[in-house]
Amino acid sequence: MYIEVKFSMRDCSLFPGTALSCKETFSLLYYEFDAATKEPPFWEPESYKLIDRIAADEGRFTNSADIIINAEVRSIPVTKKGVYFAFRDQGACISLLAIKVYYITCPEITKSYTHFPTTPTGAEVTSIEQAAGVCVAHAREESSPSFLCTGDGQWSLLNGGCACLPGYQANLEKQSCDVCPPLKYKDSVGAAECRACPDHSAAPHAGASECRCDTGYYRAVSDPRAMPCTRPPSKPQNITVNFVDQATVILAWHPPMNDGGRTDTLYRVICDACGSHVSYSPPQVADESFNATQVTISGLNPVTTYRFQVFAENGVSDQARDPQYVDITVTTEASVPSMVSNVRVTSVKSTEISLAWDAPSDPFSDIEMYEVRYYVRGLQNNSSSILTKKEESSLVSLRQRTDYGFQVRAKTTHGWGEYSAPVYKKTGQLLGTAYVGDEDNTQVRIIVGATVGAFVVIAVIVIMTLLFLRRGTDECNKKQPSDCDTLEYRNGEDTTNLCHPALHPACFRTGHLTPWILNTSPVYMHGVLENPPIVQTHTTGSMTTPLFTQVGHHRTYIDPHTYEDPNQAIREFAREIDASYITIEAIIGGGEFGDVCKGKLQLPSRPEMTVAIKTLKPGSSEKARVDFLTEASIMGQFEHPNVIFLQGVVTKSNPVMIITEYMENGSLDHFLRVNDGKFQVLQLVGMLRCIASGMQYLSEMNYVHRDLAARNVLVNAQLMCKIADFGLSREIESHTEGAYTTRGGKIPVRWTAPEAIAFRKFTSASDVWSLGIVMWEVMSYGERPYWNWSNQDVIKSIEKGYRLPAPMECPEAIYQLMLDCWQKERNHRPNFASIVRTLDRLIRTPEALNKVAQNRCTTALGLDSVDMTQLTSVEDWLASLKMSRYVENFQRTGLTDLEEVARLTQHDLTRFGITLAGHQKKLLQSIHTLRTQLAVNMSEGFLV
Repeated sequence: MYIEVKFSMRDCSLFPGTALSCKETFSLLYYEFDAATKEPPFWEPESYKLIDRIAADEGRFTNSADIIINAEVRSIPVTKKGVYFAFRDQGACISLLAIKVYYITCPEITKSYTHFPTTPTGAEVTSIEQAAGVCVAHAREESSPSFLCTGDGQWSLLNGGCACLPGYQANLEKQSCDVCPPLKYKDSVGAAECRACPDHSAAPHAGASECRCDTGYYRAVSDPRAMPCTRPPSKPQNITVNFVDQATVILAWHPPMNDGGRTDTLYRVICDACGSHVSYSPPQVADESFNATQVTISGLNPVTTYRFQVFAENGVSDQARDPQYVDITVTTEASVPSMVSNVRVTSVKSTEISLAWDAPSDPFSDIEMYEVRYYVRGLQNNSSSILTKKEESSLVSLRQRTDYGFQVRAKTTHGWGEYSAPVYKKTGQLLGTAYVGDEDNTQVRIIVGATVGAFVVIAVIVIMTLLFLRRGTDECNKKQPSDCDTLEYRNGEDTTNLCHPALHPACFRTGHLTPWILNTSPVYMHGVLENPPIVQTHTTGSMTTPLFTQVGHHRTYIDPHTYEDPNQAIREFAREIDASYITIEAIIGGGEFGDVCKGKLQLPSRPEMTVAIKTLKPGSSEKARVDFLTEASIMGQFEHPNVIFLQGVVTKSNPVMIITEYMENGSLDHFLRVNDGKFQVLQLVGMLRCIASGMQYLSEMNYVHRDLAARNVLVNAQLMCKIADFGLSREIESHTEGAYTTRGGKIPVRWTAPEAIAFRKFTSASDVWSLGIVMWEVMSYGERPYWNWSNQDVIKSIEKGYRLPAPMECPEAIYQLMLDCWQKERNHRPNFASIVRTLDRLIRTPEALNKVAQNRCTTALGLDSVDMTQLTSVEDWLASLKMSRYVENFQRTGLTDLEEVARLTQHDLTRFGITLAGHQKKLLQSIHTLRTQLAVNMSEGFLV
């Protein structure tokens, strides 16, 4: 519920004398009750809860004739049936003019063809209520529809929705699905409009999802519903026959006169007397169709009558009952009596046989070509053939030691003659067998001699190369080391002295200044490569990390602490704003230096905007003033949609103020706790993407945050997350591998990488660790990392390899990304750009988020730790590792307790008879995991 109070208040300075009891504030309180009727309790301070202490923000009247009315609104989370409000005046000169008590709802709405009912807002201003929608009539869900009702009574972030069914078109203005009238149809789900029926079809009734074809017209299964109905084609026209020889004819015809309104006409030929030896070109297998208007038919018998039927068909012919075809009867010619003679074998090799023959003795015919048919003896039906115009031929690629048969026939101007009588011959075999062909011995000798000669030449080349390399090395040893510095690349890795300007300036020509990045640290070199590599990489595991990358000129963060006069940094990076442009409306929180307020900023010729205002306490020291404004000089260097934006500062009047954009939903951790379970996984991943994108920008500015946590991420009304709170942040120094050392100060242990805790070395890689913790906070809806453990327990557990388990319902892909961020070696962690790419890929393919991660502890070794609640014996433990073969080895030693197993060493495993190095390594890694979890469980008081 909300209460609005309108009041006026008198300035205490107007009272004569010293009015010690005068105050300029009053208290607003409330009391809740459950009974149907209940009198308010007697006034007791502990009976009522304080809502707020209210002051006049707009100003106070200065005399009795000049009255200024103030209006304040406060929200109350009501949990019972009734509530009383109380106003406590402790010496204030105040007049209450009007009081209004009300609640806010998001109104009933229909959007995306989904109806959402009136929905009350949440118990707090930052609360979000999720409303489920119902599809309007004649629509169905495309994805589960939901709408978020924000605290100001506005609907936000529609997710999912409905679409109109086939036969109903979308009415965008009314958000309804209207029925298609007769003679129109709609065949798909969605926002398409009803269309008129295509040709030769009709829709006699309203709400048609397709139009029915007229009598005699059809629609194929694959035809779109917008295609006109069609008919089968008429029969082919003007069929003709052309005799090639006594075994081959060519049939040709013209296309049908009527194609039925389609373009997919095909033809099919049926022969009533053809056997399986007859072939077609184009091929026709199992009565398949072809689109040519000519077919060559071969393998026919001489002096035989055949009847051919040529069918014309298209995509709807199978639906018609009267196939259209034309037929023709053909009688083949007689055989030609020309026959070759004297077929003989002239050469035999291991896989090749050569033949020769005499031409036919027919003075009235000209020989056009010969056909040589060959086959393995006894397999005449599985023969092969080749064509030649000479009276000889060589058949290659034959099988060794195999008996082949050969026949030859001739083709004259009158057609093909008969095959000659078969001639049989066996092929030979390679050297080393009992039988060798005629010419194999000679060829083998040549091959062996050539091979030996080649080996001799290669050996001479190798020896000369080695001598030359040794001589070159000796000469290099006599020179200065810098003279022999080279850069070699093998499979993308640097394997020799690296020609890097920071190490070898001689490798560069002078006169230029080129920026490079070495392991994400800027290194500036006086010089430029003659042929510089674009990127040089080194490989660790499955990840390839840029080692040297040439970069362009870009903006870089400047540490305000490097200025001799800190006020100069404030003037350079923060815009000064006149205090008269700012109106403070309400106090919304407190900070280290003063209050945090909500207000309005009205710059000249600019629209009024809501802003957040940080104020400095009056009377603060100059050092506190500089420290307060330093955050502004840091923030003023950043401009990114996922980093909080600085509007300006007020330094020329009191109070000193920092003005930033206003984030309606406050800190991310509080926002998630208030709205526990109300978001879909994809929305949470979108929040993570915002945070990772902001951190990528900061790291590319060479900037380390040091305090990345959900409490330091703010959320606006559109649920966009932005990085804030730069109090602990520092610049990456260009030396010492992009790290810097802090001097004292508190460290947020639960969010900090182990190297930063142990050595106070902070890098962008330590911010990546913190991002992994933020991911865990988001997926667990603001749960405290490591729960109620002490900081010392957290530090010890992390050093022993413990990692936070997957939150409930957390996708496996997101949890794996967390584990990548929590790699012990900082060089093994992904960078922010890689994390953003991974999150983008998951958002584009949301089905990758369906698999939920198992809730289990994970060590830094990358091995799943043993679940102590499930494994209760040594046998279970060995079975989980697929090492049951060693059950007897452990039984002989009398080990029955997993706590005893956790104390074993490599020497113990060898003594048990486990000697394979790979098995020992696997068992020792699991023993280490057991030992780590036992330590963690003991610290939690968990009894095994």
